[in-house]
Amino acid sequence: MREEQTNKPSQKNTNPKKPWFWPLIYTGFSVAFVGMIWGYNVYVTSDTAEESKWTDTGDPEKVVIETNAKAESMKYPFKETLLESVEIVQHYYDMEADETTRENSLLVFNQTFVTNTGVTLSMNGEPFEIVAAMSGKVEEVNLDPFEGDEIIISHSNGMQTTYRSVSGILVKVGDEVEQGQALATAAENEWNPTAGIHLQFEVYEDGVLINPESLLAF
Repeated sequence: MREEQTNKPSQKNTNPKKPWFWPLIYTGFSVAFVGMIWGYNVYVTSDTAEESKWTDTGDPEKVVIETNAKAESMKYPFKETLLESVEIVQHYYDMEADETTRENSLLVFNQTFVTNTGVTLSMNGEPFEIVAAMSGKVEEVNLDPFEGDEIIISHSNGMQTTYRSVSGILVKVGDEVEQGQALATAAENEWNPTAGIHLQFEVYEDGVLINPESLLAF
């Protein structure tokens, strides 16, 4: 007998992969990756914010001094009890000032007119104590018998004050001074002899000269 050949149906995969299987896997990995990135950013941001709020200098008093310095307003470069006695003998040269004030702001040396870069303060021709207008750091102490010895102080708000035509200087470069601290005594110099004993007070804001009278009511 001829062996009968039985045509069996071909075997098919009884567990076919679902069409959504791999997309689901990819989506899961994507969500996990995004979650990791978000978590890292939150950690870094919070850590940075914490650092910006407080920097431990190891010296609590120094932190307090710096914070107070930023809140200071400029005061007179002399004791306020002298306010009625001290006067401006030469004003800061301001192009927008009236003609009389501008003329008063011109200094004469060797028959040459020079504009005044600060205010020239005098107390009836008598010596008077010079004090720091704001807290800060002494950047320069220059001894110049011709123009007058000077002290330059930088302040935490970006300003800089100059005290020229002084004697008996009490501070040195690098000193931290407090507002109202004694610096020196007003004196005279050869460059501006007509002013007699006086203080040449100048103010810089971000490196630019400004009129001290815009900050102080003399």
